[in-house]
Amino acid sequence: MDRTLFEAVQAKLAASAAKRRLRIRSSPALLAGRIFDDRGNRMTPSHTRKRGVRYRYYLSHVLLQNRGAKLGAVPRVPAHEIETMVVGAVRAHLRQDRTIEAETPETDRDLIEQQVQRVVIKPQQIEVELVNRQIAANPNDPLANGRPSPVLTVPWPGVNGAMVNGILHSPSARPRMAPSNRDDLLLAIAKARTWVEELVDGRAASFAEIAEREGKAERHVRFLSPLAFVSPRIVHLIAEGTFRADLNVTKLVKLIDCSWTEQERCIF
Repeated sequence: MDRTLFEAVQAKLAASAAKRRLRIRSSPALLAGRIFDDRGNRMTPSHTRKRGVRYRYYLSHVLLQNRGAKLGAVPRVPAHEIETMVVGAVRAHLRQDRTIEAETPETDRDLIEQQVQRVVIKPQQIEVELVNRQIAANPNDPLANGRPSPVLTVPWPGVNGAMVNGILHSPSARPRMAPSNRDDLLLAIAKARTWVEELVDGRAASFAEIAEREGKAERHVRFLSPLAFVSPRIVHLIAEGTFRADLNVTKLVKLIDCSWTEQERCIF
């Protein structure tokens, strides 16, 4: 192969890889390219719609190829639930691992890209293989390459029959949120986050200063401020309009606990 042709092929491969990375980053599927069933089959992001609601999931690639004999024990899983569990386990691990000096990535996507090598779905647990930091720092060091990557084991209850058949969430018996109620909640959460960030960063000296600027009573600003700590899962459901239709700003403030686990336990 002459040099010109070789360089053209390399450029084509590089361009294809770049497009693939861009496509993965633009996808809502956080674990795309990293999630496998317990027989080593890659799991592919997919989705379905039911009554206008979009449900995401990962399914074993062999399903698409009609190779049922190669299927693992769990051929299809709900995407949001798995992503939430993986992200939560990795963040908890980073908080406990005092040998990690770098700051924890703020976004879930950056967290997955920097910390997760592989996720394996098993019937009663999820195995999360983390990036081997010794190999990443010293790729040519044979000693580093001989060290196993850390693996987190996350218990989970498995999937039910509806999930296996492709319906990943039973439609809620409650009516969908009114758009105006959803917008009020999201606006209040956004304001609360901004106010708390201003206090933490020193851009505002007090709630009183914020209240004066906003033209509100200080009591109003203090009342809404706990919304800065609403769990990401709750915010996601509010944004989709699939959260509790009866919940308004006042009710949400009264239910908020600083612990995301406690918030979800009280609200769901």
